[in-house]
Amino acid sequence: MPWLAGTALLHSAVVVEKRDALKSWTIFLAIVAFGLSLLGTFLVRSGVITSVHAFASDPTRGVFILGLLVVAIGGSFTLFAVRAPSLKTGGLFAPLSREGALLLNNVLMATGAGTVLLGTLYPLFADAFDLGKVSVGPPFFNSVFVPLMVPMVLAMAVGPLMSWKRSDLTAVLLRLKFAVGLSVAVVAATWFLQGGSAGPWWAAGGMGLAAWLFLGTLVEWAERVRLFKAPLPDSLRRAARLPRAAWGMTLTHAGLAVFIAGATASSAWKVESVQSQHIGQAVTVAGYTFTLKEVKDVPGANYIATEGVFEVSRDGRPFAEMTPAKRVYKMPPRPTTEAAIVGTFWGDVYAVIGDKDVSGGYVTRLYFNPLVPWMWVGALVMVLGGLVSLSDRRHRVGAPTRAPNRRDKAAVQPAKA
Repeated sequence: MPWLAGTALLHSAVVVEKRDALKSWTIFLAIVAFGLSLLGTFLVRSGVITSVHAFASDPTRGVFILGLLVVAIGGSFTLFAVRAPSLKTGGLFAPLSREGALLLNNVLMATGAGTVLLGTLYPLFADAFDLGKVSVGPPFFNSVFVPLMVPMVLAMAVGPLMSWKRSDLTAVLLRLKFAVGLSVAVVAATWFLQGGSAGPWWAAGGMGLAAWLFLGTLVEWAERVRLFKAPLPDSLRRAARLPRAAWGMTLTHAGLAVFIAGATASSAWKVESVQSQHIGQAVTVAGYTFTLKEVKDVPGANYIATEGVFEVSRDGRPFAEMTPAKRVYKMPPRPTTEAAIVGTFWGDVYAVIGDKDVSGGYVTRLYFNPLVPWMWVGALVMVLGGLVSLSDRRHRVGAPTRAPNRRDKAAVQPAKA
C-alpha cells in the first residue's frame, strides 16, 4: 500500500514541479503514503490479522504503534484541512496532456492502494461486526487489482511522449507505431508458442503488455537523444547530457516491463509435480530429471532436519545437486520446509521433500517456475532507476534566496567613523 501511494506521490510531484498544479493533492498523497506505512507496521507487529506476513504478536507494541498512527496522521490531516484551502491552484491543462496522463496514473495508483487496503482490512471488520470469518485471498486481488493496472501500464508508454498543457493523442500513437507492431507480434508469437487456447488466454496479453511498455520506453528515450535522426556521436552526447531524472524514468519503466514479463510467465506456465518418490527413482519436470539419491537425518543447532539429495540433469547432462530439507525445531516445536532452488536465466528449479509414506517413499514436490529471475531483475532495475533519479543535481540545489535591496544593504553596512 505505501509503495502504491508513494509511486502516485512521485508522479504527482512532477506536475507540481513542472506546472505548479495538483499541490493539495500531492500533500494529501504524502500524508496517505506515510500513514499507510505506519498502518502496515501496525498490522504486522500487533497480530490483529493472521497472515504469513505477520511476524510478531505483541498487543502492547501494537497499541503504541496505533497511538503513533493516530497522532501523526490525525495531526497531519488536521493541518491539511486548515491550510489546504489557502494553496493557490496552478496552471490549467487539457485532459489529453502529460499532466492528464500523470493524473490518470495518480487515480489508478490511489484506487489500487484503496483496493489492497479494503482487501486487507475487510476480514478484520467482518470479525468485529460478527459477519463471520472471511478470508480474502489471491482471487480477489487478481480480479480487482490487475484490471486497474492494465490501463496504467498502457498509459505509461504514451504519457512521456505527450506535451505539457495540451497534446495530440493520434500523433503520439503514430510515433509509437514501431512499438505497436512489435507488441502485436509478441502477442501472436506467445499465443502460437503456448498452443493457442491450450494455455491461459491472458498470458499472451501480459507478454504483449510488457513488450508495449518496454518498447514504448525505448522509443521515448530514442526521441530524447534523436537516435537514428542525428549522427551517432551527437546522439551519444545528448544521452550524456540527459538529466538523471530522465534516465531514472527510463530505467524504472523498463524495469517494470521486465517485472511484468516475469510475473506473467511464472503465473501462466508454472510446471509442478507432486508424487511419492523412492530412493533411486527419477521424475522429469519441464525437461529436468530429478533423481532422489538419498535421504538422511542432519542434526542442527536447535533442530533435526530430514534432508534429501537430488541429482538433477537436463538433456542427459548434469545440471545441479539439490538438497531440500524438512526441519523440526525443538523450542518451540515447529516444522518448517527448506526448499532447494537453482536459478537460471529462463526460470527457477525448485525441489521440496516431505514426510515418508507407508510405501517407503518420500512425498516430493518438484517445480519449474519460468522467468522468476526476471521479476527480481525488474525490481532491481526499478530501484536503480529511483536512485539515479534521486541523484539528479536539481534535487540537491537549494531554493533561491531573495537578493537584498539597497535599503537592506545600507542597514547592514557599518557606520563610517
